[in-house]
Amino acid sequence: MPHRYPVREIARQAGVSEATVDRVLHRRPGVREGTVRQVEQAIADLDRQRAQLRLSGRQFMIDLVMETPRRFSSMVRSALEAELPGLRPAIFRARYHLHETWPVEDLIATLDAIARQGSQAVVLKAPDTPEVAEAIGRLTGVRIPVITLVTDVPMSTRLAYVGMDNRAAGATAAYLMQQWLRHTDVDILVMTSSEMFRGEEEREMGFRAVMRRDDPTRRIIDVSGSDGLDATSRRLAYRALQDNPRIGAVYSIGGGNKGIVAAFADVHRDCEVFLGHDLGPANRDLLRSGDLTAVLHHDLRSDMRQVAQTVMSHHGALAGGYRPQVSEIAVITPHNIPGD
Repeated sequence: MPHRYPVREIARQAGVSEATVDRVLHRRPGVREGTVRQVEQAIADLDRQRAQLRLSGRQFMIDLVMETPRRFSSMVRSALEAELPGLRPAIFRARYHLHETWPVEDLIATLDAIARQGSQAVVLKAPDTPEVAEAIGRLTGVRIPVITLVTDVPMSTRLAYVGMDNRAAGATAAYLMQQWLRHTDVDILVMTSSEMFRGEEEREMGFRAVMRRDDPTRRIIDVSGSDGLDATSRRLAYRALQDNPRIGAVYSIGGGNKGIVAAFADVHRDCEVFLGHDLGPANRDLLRSGDLTAVLHHDLRSDMRQVAQTVMSHHGALAGGYRPQVSEIAVITPHNIPGD
């Protein structure tokens, strides 16, 4: 297996022993297929981060642990790796533990494995459950700080939260929805990926609070459990549209927006207003096509910069204490898509 890195570096990146890496590199038997993929992924990660390896300075190994659709984890990963060269003279390296759906017990096992092998920080997007909070406590107990990203686990020992004010984001969505539906009497479909993510819950709470205050007669239909995936979102949205013929607007909190658009096409119905979150490739396409009315967006590169500064401050590499600021909420329409 071609590579340019010492076995020790690959082992550290993959989180396995040097002996295991040696067996994989020389294609010796006795290594599980999943471990082989883990080593291959570690080499690919090192390739992407090789510019960092040439820098001299304080070194930080962080672990990115996320349960989220691949489209979002890819955005976070790209944002982090784009920020790495700008952190010099500090050197940041990242290990990735990314799953679209993840049984809580397996996620906990990953966090406990990181606690055993060591890390300078864990950046975590996970459900807000007692089990996750306890695992964060165990990481804190071995001096590994945890930074929650885009969705919080507030009743835990996490060091900091990085992301937008989700309640304010939901309130913003409600304000926009009211303005655009002032002369249209339709019901609103609100879709979430799971009831376990605090960030999505807070967005829905913010949305409902403003709608209750300013448009109290408007009916809201909740649908959860899409995992943010297009196929699941299409199925759930289709069922909701069949059961509720007055649905004519959508606030998509958890993603799966191409699937929701397809569900409207399946029932031959127009969507008057469609609001979503995050400016990934799929949402960019939907904005350009006019299927999405607007996207509530925050700058992930800025978030990753704040993550890095929080880690460096915690480990004494920055003078004075550093606390991340709440991410700004941008409203993106087809007319102001960044990069277009």
